[in-house]
Amino acid sequence: MPISVPWLIDNADLIVRAFPVRYLVEPGPVWSTGRAESIVIFRIQEVLKGNAVADTLCLNGYLTERDDFNDHPAPYRFVRPGGRAGSCFANTYRESAQFLLLLKREPDGYYTVEWDGLSPVNEQLHSDQDPWLLWVKGFLAGRKPLEPSSAPRPEH
Repeated sequence: MPISVPWLIDNADLIVRAFPVRYLVEPGPVWSTGRAESIVIFRIQEVLKGNAVADTLCLNGYLTERDDFNDHPAPYRFVRPGGRAGSCFANTYRESAQFLLLLKREPDGYYTVEWDGLSPVNEQLHSDQDPWLLWVKGFLAGRKPLEPSSAPRPEH
Protein backbone atom coordinates (compact mmCIF):
# COMPACT_ATOMS: atom_id res chain seq x y z
CA MET A 1 0.00 0.00 0.00
CA PRO A 2 1.43 3.42 -0.92
CA ILE A 3 2.29 5.81 1.89
CA SER A 4 0.07 8.89 1.99
CA VAL A 5 2.11 11.81 3.28
CA PRO A 6 -1.00 13.93 4.02
CA TRP A 7 -2.44 11.01 6.01
CA LEU A 8 0.81 10.75 8.04
CA ILE A 9 0.78 14.46 8.82
CA ASP A 10 -2.93 14.51 9.64
CA ASN A 11 -2.63 11.48 11.94
CA ALA A 12 0.50 12.54 13.82
CA ASP A 13 -0.39 13.93 17.25
CA LEU A 14 2.79 16.00 17.46
CA ILE A 15 5.28 17.08 14.78
CA VAL A 16 8.55 18.63 15.93
CA ARG A 17 11.98 19.52 14.67
CA ALA A 18 14.39 18.30 17.34
CA PHE A 19 17.94 17.12 17.92
CA PRO A 20 19.25 14.30 20.12
CA VAL A 21 21.42 15.46 23.01
CA ARG A 22 22.25 12.42 25.14
CA TYR A 23 21.04 9.13 26.52
CA LEU A 24 18.58 8.93 29.36
CA VAL A 25 19.10 5.14 29.39
CA GLU A 26 22.38 3.83 27.87
CA PRO A 27 22.26 0.93 25.41
CA GLY A 28 23.42 -2.54 26.28
CA PRO A 29 26.15 -4.37 24.37
CA VAL A 30 23.75 -5.63 21.67
CA TRP A 31 21.85 -3.21 19.45
CA SER A 32 18.50 -4.30 18.03
CA THR A 33 16.81 -3.43 14.75
CA GLY A 34 13.59 -3.54 16.79
CA ARG A 35 12.59 -1.22 19.62
CA ALA A 36 15.76 -0.15 21.39
CA GLU A 37 15.94 -0.52 25.16
CA SER A 38 18.04 2.63 25.29
CA ILE A 39 16.29 5.99 25.49
CA VAL A 40 17.49 9.20 23.81
CA ILE A 41 16.64 12.69 25.03
CA PHE A 42 15.77 15.17 22.26
CA ARG A 43 15.70 18.96 22.58
CA ILE A 44 12.75 20.41 20.69
CA GLN A 45 13.73 23.24 18.35
CA GLU A 46 10.35 23.88 16.77
CA VAL A 47 6.79 22.58 17.13
CA LEU A 48 5.05 22.31 13.77
CA LYS A 49 1.86 20.57 14.95
CA GLY A 50 0.37 19.89 18.38
CA ASN A 51 1.35 21.08 21.81
CA ALA A 52 4.64 20.12 23.37
CA VAL A 53 4.42 20.52 27.13
CA ALA A 54 8.20 20.50 27.61
CA ASP A 55 11.29 21.53 25.66
CA THR A 56 12.55 17.94 25.55
CA LEU A 57 11.14 14.54 24.73
CA CYS A 58 12.46 11.00 25.02
CA LEU A 59 12.37 8.24 22.41
CA ASN A 60 13.69 4.71 22.29
CA GLY A 61 16.75 4.66 20.06
CA TYR A 62 20.50 4.76 19.65
CA LEU A 63 22.94 7.62 19.19
CA THR A 64 25.41 7.29 16.34
CA GLU A 65 28.09 9.35 14.62
CA ARG A 66 26.78 8.43 11.15
CA ASP A 67 24.29 10.33 9.02
CA ASP A 68 21.21 8.49 7.78
CA PHE A 69 19.53 10.80 5.27
CA ASN A 70 16.58 9.66 3.22
CA ASP A 71 17.70 8.85 -0.34
CA HIS A 72 14.30 9.59 -1.92
CA PRO A 73 13.02 12.99 -3.08
CA ALA A 74 10.70 14.98 -0.80
CA PRO A 75 7.92 14.43 0.02
CA TYR A 76 9.25 11.15 1.36
CA ARG A 77 7.11 8.06 0.86
CA PHE A 78 9.54 5.64 2.45
CA VAL A 79 11.63 5.40 5.59
CA ARG A 80 15.31 6.38 5.59
CA PRO A 81 17.81 3.52 5.00
CA GLY A 82 18.19 2.74 8.73
CA GLY A 83 14.56 1.58 8.88
CA ARG A 84 14.57 -0.75 5.92
CA ALA A 85 15.31 -3.90 7.89
CA GLY A 86 14.10 -5.49 11.07
CA SER A 87 11.23 -3.58 12.66
CA CYS A 88 10.67 -1.24 9.65
CA PHE A 89 11.47 1.81 11.80
CA ALA A 90 14.76 3.70 11.88
CA ASN A 91 16.07 3.71 15.45
CA THR A 92 19.41 5.55 15.18
CA TYR A 93 19.99 9.27 15.57
CA ARG A 94 23.15 11.22 14.84
CA GLU A 95 24.10 13.28 17.88
CA SER A 96 23.27 16.98 17.46
CA ALA A 97 21.73 16.46 13.99
CA GLN A 98 18.23 17.75 13.29
CA PHE A 99 15.30 15.37 12.86
CA LEU A 100 11.71 15.89 11.84
CA LEU A 101 9.66 13.69 14.15
CA LEU A 102 6.06 12.75 13.38
CA LEU A 103 4.89 11.44 16.73
CA LYS A 104 1.91 9.52 18.03
CA ARG A 105 0.88 9.67 21.68
CA GLU A 106 0.77 6.27 23.36
CA PRO A 107 -1.77 5.30 26.04
CA ASP A 108 0.89 5.83 28.74
CA GLY A 109 1.25 9.48 27.66
CA TYR A 110 4.66 9.10 26.03
CA TYR A 111 5.28 9.74 22.35
CA THR A 112 6.59 7.30 19.77
CA VAL A 113 7.70 7.30 16.15
CA GLU A 114 6.84 3.61 15.90
CA TRP A 115 3.30 3.93 14.61
CA ASP A 116 3.40 3.44 10.82
CA GLY A 117 6.01 1.00 9.55
CA LEU A 118 8.27 1.97 6.64
CA SER A 119 7.03 5.57 6.82
CA PRO A 120 9.16 8.73 7.11
CA VAL A 121 8.28 9.46 10.74
CA ASN A 122 11.78 10.35 12.02
CA GLU A 123 13.85 11.70 9.17
CA GLN A 124 17.24 13.37 9.53
CA LEU A 125 17.33 16.91 8.12
CA HIS A 126 20.19 18.55 6.23
CA SER A 127 19.31 22.01 7.59
CA ASP A 128 16.39 24.21 8.61
CA GLN A 129 15.80 24.63 4.85
CA ASP A 130 15.59 20.89 4.16
CA PRO A 131 13.06 20.09 1.37
CA TRP A 132 11.21 17.55 3.57
CA LEU A 133 10.83 20.08 6.40
CA LEU A 134 9.67 22.81 4.00
CA TRP A 135 7.18 20.44 2.36
CA VAL A 136 5.63 19.49 5.71
CA LYS A 137 5.52 23.13 6.84
CA GLY A 138 3.85 24.12 3.57
CA PHE A 139 1.27 21.38 3.94
CA LEU A 140 0.49 22.41 7.50
CA ALA A 141 0.19 26.07 6.47
CA GLY A 142 -2.53 25.13 4.01
CA ARG A 143 -0.38 25.30 0.92
CA LYS A 144 -1.29 21.75 0.06
CA PRO A 145 1.40 20.69 -2.43
CA LEU A 146 0.30 18.24 -5.07
CA GLU A 147 1.43 14.74 -4.39
CA PRO A 148 3.42 13.03 -7.13
CA SER A 149 1.64 10.03 -8.55
CA SER A 150 1.33 7.31 -5.95
CA ALA A 151 3.85 4.57 -6.38
CA PRO A 152 3.59 1.22 -4.64
CA ARG A 153 5.36 1.02 -1.30
CA PRO A 154 8.86 -0.40 -1.94
CA GLU A 155 9.56 -3.81 -0.45
CA HIS A 156 12.13 -3.93 2.34
